[in-house]
Amino acid sequence: MISSDSVAEIRNLYERISHEIGKIYVGQEELVLGTLTALFSGGHVLIESVPGLGKTLFVRTLGRVLGCQFGRIQFTADLMPSDITGAPMFDMKETEFRFRPGPVFTQLLLADEINRSPAKTHAALLEIMQEYRVTIDGVSHRVPRPFLVMATQNPLESEGTYNLPEAQLDRFMFKLKVDYPSIDEEAEILRMHSLQIDLNQRLETDVEAVGTPESIVQAIEVCGQVRVEEPLLEYINKLVRLTRSWPAFHIGASPRAGIALMQSARTLAAFNGRDYAIPDDVVEIVLPALRHRVQLTAEAEVEGRQVDEELRSLVRSVDVPRS
Repeated sequence: MISSDSVAEIRNLYERISHEIGKIYVGQEELVLGTLTALFSGGHVLIESVPGLGKTLFVRTLGRVLGCQFGRIQFTADLMPSDITGAPMFDMKETEFRFRPGPVFTQLLLADEINRSPAKTHAALLEIMQEYRVTIDGVSHRVPRPFLVMATQNPLESEGTYNLPEAQLDRFMFKLKVDYPSIDEEAEILRMHSLQIDLNQRLETDVEAVGTPESIVQAIEVCGQVRVEEPLLEYINKLVRLTRSWPAFHIGASPRAGIALMQSARTLAAFNGRDYAIPDDVVEIVLPALRHRVQLTAEAEVEGRQVDEELRSLVRSVDVPRS
């Protein structure tokens, strides 16, 4: 059984993290909430956005707030799997090969424009996301925990990109959409980030570290103990199964989608100070959890339908459990 004190600690930690992030990073509520929910649920996120909306700033700020290591990999057409995983290097002094860890050995990883690399390269990263380890020459090297991958893809440019296959998209807990800021948010960005002050200095002086890797791992365990009653489980099951027969979709969501909804509903409940999940938790996160796991039919695309709108209609068609 999860204690009320443990849930209160999770809520307090979430509120403090959000407050500290807000000192540097403006707006983008879906990105902040979705990323933190995925982090505390042991998942990863795929971010769709145009360049220049502060994704690198966000992951650096998040790393500072959580007391975690952060890194960034710019995916390009010539990036090889060993460039991200690392490779054995010959040690002249010891006259033997030693494993040189790659940039994936961090805790918060921004994988920028993941769909610009060949399939074998982003497949290597997706394997690490699933297994939390790298195997080189028969030897396994574990990546540090917590381990969160934020992978980005550009929605506008198609030249020089490789579409991620459905099976690989399914490895991401959420697909988050980051749009241009509102007029007030953009004005605040101009005020905060046009003073020519070194960002490293601002992160050190303005932002307080409110967590540690150990506290995040403990919080993930606590979130996993939040109750999901049988009626809510059946509600999640109905939503996921309905995507497979929905007229506008020719590919529906896999069972992994239901697991993602269950895990994220638990985490959202803890963020709100509850030791039990409710339907509102599921509805709040259903679009990010399902939008990359379904595909419109050709007819629906010709008619100009949108995945998010179809998912909203699907959710409205399912009765919400009352108890």
